Amino acid sequence: MASTGPRSLDADRRIEIEEDGPYVVYGEVPLVRKEQVVSEYGEPLAWKNSGTIAARSPYRLCRCGQSSDKPFCDSTHREIMFDGLESANTSSTAERQIIYSGATGICVKRDHSLCTESGFCGTREAGILELVRHTDDAGVRAQVMAMIERCPSGSLTYSLEEGGPDVEPDLPAEITVTTEILSDGPIAGPLWVTGSIQVERADGQPLEARPRLTLCCCGRSKIKPLCDGAHRTIGGVR
Repeated sequence: MASTGPRSLDADRRIEIEEDGPYVVYGEVPLVRKEQVVSEYGEPLAWKNSGTIAARSPYRLCRCGQSSDKPFCDSTHREIMFDGLESANTSSTAERQIIYSGATGICVKRDHSLCTESGFCGTREAGILELVRHTDDAGVRAQVMAMIERCPSGSLTYSLEEGGPDVEPDLPAEITVTTEILSDGPIAGPLWVTGSIQVERADGQPLEARPRLTLCCCGRSKIKPLCDGAHRTIGGVR
């Protein structure tokens, strides 16, 4: 019988979710920190690296939001009887996407069920829906592409033509502990998973492996394990 050769590192990278417990990360997945860059008006513009976090595989990341050792799990979920029931849709995002009409030279798609309202899809002057109508202008089209590529959840995607493959930013396989900058200060954002790392629910069902997705780490999301932006309702200034 012919050998299939050694498993690749990419094949070993995965995130398994314990029932009512943490995310368990396998496969030497780098853990980093990134912080939003915002304009003088508070508009999210980009992400900046703010360091790496030492983590030896496998490592456990907090999902209940109450650990004293964030981003790592310290088993507080057991003391507080955390309800980590997972309800995120495991079907393909392509089945839920809508296409924004009016675009020129670009096909903009959105899966609203993935949105965390991180704010990259608009400015104080115009949201992406308005900008899409003016993508006959190459500058506006480039702005729309940049907005979409900075969307951490992958709720927004684009292709160069309808039916064409999505154009995705070249992001590494890693997990990012994010910090969002709000008007009253920085708060802990979701875990941002990039590089199509497989996430498996506690019931064994895999989520669609996507280039970008955001995982809840405040314990309040209604679409666990995915983030729905609930962390902004509870504050949590670092």
